[in-house]
Amino acid sequence: MQYTIVSEIPGRIRVNLAGIVPDADAEPLRVALEKAPAIESARVYARIGSVALTYNAADPAARDAALNWLGLADAAAVDAARADCAGMAAPSTDALLLNIAELVGFHYARRWFLPAPIRAAWTVWSYRKFLAAGLRSLVNGRLDVPVLDAAAVGISFAKGDFLTAGSTMFLLNIGEALEDYTKARSQHELIYSLLAMPETARRIEAGEEVGVPSSDLAEGDLIVVRTGMPVCVDGTVERGRAMVNQAALTGEPLAVERVEGDSVFAGTACEDGEIFVRVTSGAGNTKLRSIVSMVEQSEGLKSSVQGRRERLADAIVPWNFLLAGAVALTTRSLVKTSAALMVDYSCALKLTSSISVLAAMSQSARAGFTVKGSRHFEQLAAADTIVFDKTGTLTAATPQLADVLAFAGWTQEEVLRFSACLEEHFPHPVARAVVHAAEARGLEHRERHAEVEYVVAHGIASSLDGKRVVIGSKHFVMEDEHVDVPASVAEKIDEAACGLSTLYLAVNGELVGALLISDPIKPGVAEAIGTLRKLGFEHIVMLTGDNEAAAARIAADAGITEFAANLLPEDKRNYVAHLREQGRRVVMVGDGVNDSPSLSAADVGVAMGNGTAIAREVADVTLNRGDLCSLVALRRLSMELMERMDVTFREVIGFNSTLLALGIAGAIAPQTSSLLHNTSTVFFSMRDSRAYAM
Repeated sequence: MQYTIVSEIPGRIRVNLAGIVPDADAEPLRVALEKAPAIESARVYARIGSVALTYNAADPAARDAALNWLGLADAAAVDAARADCAGMAAPSTDALLLNIAELVGFHYARRWFLPAPIRAAWTVWSYRKFLAAGLRSLVNGRLDVPVLDAAAVGISFAKGDFLTAGSTMFLLNIGEALEDYTKARSQHELIYSLLAMPETARRIEAGEEVGVPSSDLAEGDLIVVRTGMPVCVDGTVERGRAMVNQAALTGEPLAVERVEGDSVFAGTACEDGEIFVRVTSGAGNTKLRSIVSMVEQSEGLKSSVQGRRERLADAIVPWNFLLAGAVALTTRSLVKTSAALMVDYSCALKLTSSISVLAAMSQSARAGFTVKGSRHFEQLAAADTIVFDKTGTLTAATPQLADVLAFAGWTQEEVLRFSACLEEHFPHPVARAVVHAAEARGLEHRERHAEVEYVVAHGIASSLDGKRVVIGSKHFVMEDEHVDVPASVAEKIDEAACGLSTLYLAVNGELVGALLISDPIKPGVAEAIGTLRKLGFEHIVMLTGDNEAAAARIAADAGITEFAANLLPEDKRNYVAHLREQGRRVVMVGDGVNDSPSLSAADVGVAMGNGTAIAREVADVTLNRGDLCSLVALRRLSMELMERMDVTFREVIGFNSTLLALGIAGAIAPQTSSLLHNTSTVFFSMRDSRAYAM
């Protein structure tokens, strides 16, 4: 990179570059420069092509090292740094004002001080950008807004009115600057809100697992990722084997196997297995990348309302030309023809829809729930049926062990100790309840078993001294594993359970124990269910793999009259699919690995934030706080978003139609139409970026 030193004091040096720095390159250039060990900080003045560097004045080699790094900074270095700062820099209001001041100043300076021939030549030269954009659209078979703009300015040239042509381009440039700033600001607010959401990881320190915020992870750290856990950084597998869901990054619907030497990436999740991952990139950058990717991909998840209106906006453009042709034939006035081309619906409809959705997504993130696209807002607003998983969704995320029953010569301590030994590998709330109960009683549960096999939504299988050991639901242990339970034992368990959830432990085909889990309903669930019913959900259903008695108790406490118990994951999925086949629009709310199929089957899948990474990966919406108050707020926000888009649509159509009529009638000049059109677009966009009531 070429530069010239313009000023210097010890510890600080300012240089002029060979030219101006594009706004898009200013932040990446700063990041690239600050990667130099000798440079303490860098500031880029993009508009004037200047850079200020600070370095350690006490180090005699620092100055030359800093300048040498600056000289080596090229386009490749800037592009490499771009990934480290994507989305981080908010659009600068100062830069916007400077841009507008520059446009206004040069426009009027040319008008007041340049001779007419030079001013006309400059106007023709400035037209090249509009003409090129219009021609590109025509070459690609599009009749869109750039063609309209090029035609409108071209008519002024055809009349020999260079003053009007220059004024029109000036107003179009002002409108474009304001629109770009408004949308970029909304996108930045969304990304910033998402970045504030915490994540955790299991880091290996001195051979022990320690829970840490993912933001604390650094290159070289070793973390462990197990079934249901997220991969929150980029890294390389050092040992272990796992099936990793990469749908968020690659779109692949099926998990891929990852073994020693394979790479894994932030934004993915472990479906099954266990891997130890050596971090190759800090969590801040990888999380940012996945968030920016999500925001970009959300453009492909537009609601049908948003998509229809944007298609309508494009479809109207040919009618603008048809109207202009009719005006030209009937009035023989180039001024009125130009007025018919100066106002379009496309920019306002597309921008306001996009801004409304970005504002909703940003506010959602700040309120504690993540929505992956406007399509899900629309489906949430229109849904008439909501289906809840029980454990971890309606019930507390921290269930407790109520009692332990022992059979076949085993003691309660032996049953609990070995159950904890199996359950410690898995993040499900019930598994944590067993492990915490063993710890509270001082029971050590050293691993004597072989490799653990997790059977999703059924239970866990392992081996002990050559014997098969299983722990899980009644269906898993008695039906799938064919464990024979005497009637007297089954009756004793049912009497003790009395509406509690039950885990069965069997060794080599013989039942040796049962663990009774108290799973209290979350505070505020009944009130939230009542509010959701008032907000238009006609059918509210609870599905669970738990027993009938436990399901009936929780459903009654929650105010839910329709429920189904003893369900497997495929049963839940089929239940949701059947509801959709009946014509119902279904929201499914769950938190576990076993909820993933039903979350995918629903119109909208909602994952509780305290649940597994797989559920959050598959779901369309994540409630990060894990309470149903967020779901109520989300329903209200979704309904308000749809109403806002409807109101703005009607106002855009009405206002711009009025401008067209006034322009064609000759009541207002084309430049006035353009000014009012662009001003109204920015006004509607700024208004639609305001906070939702929720």
